[in-house]
Amino acid sequence: MFSKPAKGSKTQPQIEPLPLTPAAPAVEPARKAPPRVASLISSDITIEGGVNGDGELQIDGVVRGDVRVGRLTVGETGHVEGGVYAEVVEVRGRVVGAVTAKQVRLYGTAYVDGDITHEQLAMETGAFFQGRSLKFQRQAPPQAAPVSAAPAPVADLTLTARPVG
Repeated sequence: MFSKPAKGSKTQPQIEPLPLTPAAPAVEPARKAPPRVASLISSDITIEGGVNGDGELQIDGVVRGDVRVGRLTVGETGHVEGGVYAEVVEVRGRVVGAVTAKQVRLYGTAYVDGDITHEQLAMETGAFFQGRSLKFQRQAPPQAAPVSAAPAPVADLTLTARPVG
């Protein structure tokens, strides 16, 4: 059971190979989402009714109805008859209706007939704008009304009818 190997023989100790464990996956750099391509209403399209979405829209045709999107570009041949609601609005064509957006830019070829409610408004020379420019009002945090010890007096508004005569 316990014996010495003969002097002339060299025995190598047997090493059991370790089981291979799969390597942890290499961390891939975060992939950027592919840039979103704007939806396009081309110059030969007329839409009767509203358009809604979260993405980017370019109008080169005609929309008769409200437009609610994330970002709107009205191209030089574009025409919107209705309200426009977006985060960013760029106008190179015509808008007849109210525009509400954080950022509004009217290029030199723009024609806007309606009120513009905005945080930022930029107009190039040559842009036509007829309406009111209304800046968004930032809301202050509500303040608690001071507490008074006694309630304010209430006026007595009792009315008595008397016959005339």
